[in-house]
Amino acid sequence: MKLRATLDPEDWQALRAQGHVMLDDMFDYLEHLRQRPVWQPIPQTVRDGFHEPLPTAPSELTALHRRFIDDILPYAAGNAHPGFMGWVNGGGTPVGMLAEMLAAGLNANLGGRDQIPIAVERQVVEWVREIFAFPESATGLFVTGTSAANLIAVLVARTAALGLAVRRQGLAADPRRLVAYASTGAHVCIAKAMDIAGIGSESLRLVAVNERFQMDVAALARAIADDRAAGLTPFLVAGTAGSVDVGAIDDLVALGQLARAQALWFHVDGAYGALAMLAPELAPHFSGIEQADSIAFDFHKWGQVPYDAGFVLVRDGELHRDSFASATSYLKRESRGLAAGSPWPCDFGPDLSRGFRALKTWFTLKFYGVERLGQMIANTCQLAQYLKRQIEASPALELLAPVALNIVCFRYRCSDDTTAHRVNAAIVVALQESGVAAPSSTTIAGRLAIRAAIVNHRTEAQDIDALVAKTLALGAIEISKTGKP
Repeated sequence: MKLRATLDPEDWQALRAQGHVMLDDMFDYLEHLRQRPVWQPIPQTVRDGFHEPLPTAPSELTALHRRFIDDILPYAAGNAHPGFMGWVNGGGTPVGMLAEMLAAGLNANLGGRDQIPIAVERQVVEWVREIFAFPESATGLFVTGTSAANLIAVLVARTAALGLAVRRQGLAADPRRLVAYASTGAHVCIAKAMDIAGIGSESLRLVAVNERFQMDVAALARAIADDRAAGLTPFLVAGTAGSVDVGAIDDLVALGQLARAQALWFHVDGAYGALAMLAPELAPHFSGIEQADSIAFDFHKWGQVPYDAGFVLVRDGELHRDSFASATSYLKRESRGLAAGSPWPCDFGPDLSRGFRALKTWFTLKFYGVERLGQMIANTCQLAQYLKRQIEASPALELLAPVALNIVCFRYRCSDDTTAHRVNAAIVVALQESGVAAPSSTTIAGRLAIRAAIVNHRTEAQDIDALVAKTLALGAIEISKTGKP
């Protein structure tokens, strides 16, 4: 068979018909999610099916779609499901899915050039500035997620501390040794960013937290003083706005004041929490975030934009650009034509090839409006308080951490911590395998906790009730195995 040079179909009508079937199947999936298990174990036969030789001949699209429906769709992590509470994952929306389809069809590369897709991204940047009360000179960039956004912030802060020479000469050319600060509850990606930036993860000081799991500001001040006395160069304080374990919010006002007094870069990791600024009843908890030098967050978490859609916002747009822009002949800018439109997004981050993440975010913000999105975010926090009340009302359950936002950490009560660890670990796995609910586990003050992160806009009180009921039933079964009360 002679292969065609083009990859477009011979029969557009057949492709159109199959495309409608595929779209309808995804609508059906999203409409009837509650009837499916949140997650289910993957059969070995399905796993084995994805160890095939490299395909040399074409396959029929209908067969590939059937394979997706049978072997891929049922065995995803399940974060679109209302019972998914394991990690801080957004649920996505049908509108976002459609926007992703449009972006894929357009296949725009948003590294640069004079094109309206970049204007769409710049529009979202303007909206983000407004959300966080940043000046017009601030710049922003879509990235894969907050891990990448935190890395960009660390690199800009490094440039602010050491000057532009660090880009050419590297850290070894400067005798100053940089150190940064975050709480013990900060996400590990902050340490990873320090590693990738060449500063080293051991140069990140993890500061103790208080009873509300916030960074201890007095301890931070002491750590900075100790490092200065040792001849080191403090350069960055990373506050957390919604910690990964318990949803704690650092005292951003106090951190910002200390950072300014010490001439340090003040960064906020707001991976999922920052967008609570859209909810008027939650925004006061994030007071001080508007003073940050940079903010990292994800639209694909509380914003419910389909993965991936991370974002970094930098107050000093000129410094942001200076930290990444490169002058090369093949990226030469013009005043007219396709090479116009400078500065380009590639001047603000490491990527030259960038997808059109802004479109699904633009669609989400325009279609739903920030008022409705804020109400949705607030509702997940109300559900967390509902779960907290359910736990407090049950003698068999125990709350292990304050509920600041939408994350609830609890456990099934046992006679001792050793038994509790085993029983609750078993409960978490059994819950996941039941398909009823999918929480995760974490460790709070040395005690294993069942962690419910209520992020999905589809989650309702009935899903909380199902989690509690199944936890109680599974806990009783596990306790009966131990022979202990």
